[in-house]
Amino acid sequence: MEAYFPNGYLHYIVGGGCIGLGVSLLFVMTGLVGGMSSVYSSTWSFISQRPFFQQAKFLNSRQWRLFYAVGLILGALVAGFAFKQPGYVLSIHPAALFIGGIIAGFGARLSNGCTSGHGICGLASLNKASILAVVIFLGTASITANLMAAVGWAR
Repeated sequence: MEAYFPNGYLHYIVGGGCIGLGVSLLFVMTGLVGGMSSVYSSTWSFISQRPFFQQAKFLNSRQWRLFYAVGLILGALVAGFAFKQPGYVLSIHPAALFIGGIIAGFGARLSNGCTSGHGICGLASLNKASILAVVIFLGTASITANLMAAVGWAR
């Protein structure tokens, strides 16, 4: 177990529980689904007048999504201090991070949702499209991780 979790696993259990509780409360109290891929587009609707960003689905949800994103960031900071691990250490090659961001962003738009929306909210509601999306996400992540290790960008 130590080989897989050299820093322990308690913070993963607590974090997963907090995410599950958070999206559950959001849905039960408001009926809203707490995925994050729309946060990007809805936030751009504040500053861009391009028609894509001015769609009603972004305009009508941009305020709560912005607060949702700020809450996630603040939650991460609080958790970092609670587990006495503030700060962030980049342990992968910056090019890999950039390529991964492009791939993840493209995939989120292509699949009409992200890993949090499909993986947490979609699976919990047994949505067939979300189940397929998660299988594709995990398969792609596995292939990508192995490719990055093969070219020396992963440890």
